[in-house]
Amino acid sequence: MGASRRSALWRQDRTAYAFLLPWLIGFFCLTLGPMLYSLYLSLTKFNLLTPPRWLGLQNYIQIFTDDPVFAHSLKITFQYVLFSVPLRLAFALLVAMALNKGLRGLGIYRTVYYVPSLLGGSVAIAIVWKKIFDGDGLFNQFLGWFGIEGPAWIAHPDYVLHTIVTLAVWQFGSAMVIFLAGLKQIPADLYEASQVDGAGKTRQFVQITLPLLSPVLFFNLVMGIINSFQVFTPGYVIGDGRGGPLDSTMFYTLYLYLKGFSFFDMGYASALAWIMVVIIGLFTALVFVSSKYWVFYGDGK
Repeated sequence: MGASRRSALWRQDRTAYAFLLPWLIGFFCLTLGPMLYSLYLSLTKFNLLTPPRWLGLQNYIQIFTDDPVFAHSLKITFQYVLFSVPLRLAFALLVAMALNKGLRGLGIYRTVYYVPSLLGGSVAIAIVWKKIFDGDGLFNQFLGWFGIEGPAWIAHPDYVLHTIVTLAVWQFGSAMVIFLAGLKQIPADLYEASQVDGAGKTRQFVQITLPLLSPVLFFNLVMGIINSFQVFTPGYVIGDGRGGPLDSTMFYTLYLYLKGFSFFDMGYASALAWIMVVIIGLFTALVFVSSKYWVFYGDGK
């Protein structure tokens, strides 16, 4: 009986592994394998044309001691993350709460607001954004109706990052849909009971909406941080592929790309990539550690 039961369990496991096999092959061959190889390359000198030459930690030492562009690209990226993530989350929550009022044609609104998130990472949208905020673009033409002469937003180092942050905020659709799903899970009885107790809209938002929505906010925050650190396309297109003007769009991923595919220093680029992995991991861990103070689940924890 025991042998037959083990045989039946093995047949079940074999079937499960057979269905998992395509994913396992993809994970080991297309994800884990390249990651481990890039870790090895980060310890070498590799120009894509000759075999890698072992350097040990030399790439990392040079990055932290003799690479001013590394520090500058981190500064630009941190500024982008600091402004884009909170603004996008706030705007997504605001729109989700507006759509949670039982509007007619809610599906149409959700689709319209979600479309920018589907298109936001494309080169075409970045080109359109560049045209809108050009010196004679649509935005300055709009300001001209009110007698305001706007600057060349994408050509001025003091303003170009603002335009890219605006593009990120415009891509609030995915976070908005998740917020909307979370809002619909909050029982309406809680709001009705709070109204009986004399609670206003602000108090309801602070004491009911935010605590019950905190798991959704936590998820959107983590995903927003991870995605924002990997920003590339807007900086590449708007900065003409060189981080311009005056390196004001030299995002970390753009610098990594230039090192690997313009200067053919793939070992150095791999070291930059692993430093970014550690940075993202640290920020994600920080959010997870802090979550016990502000994320509340259904069991009260």
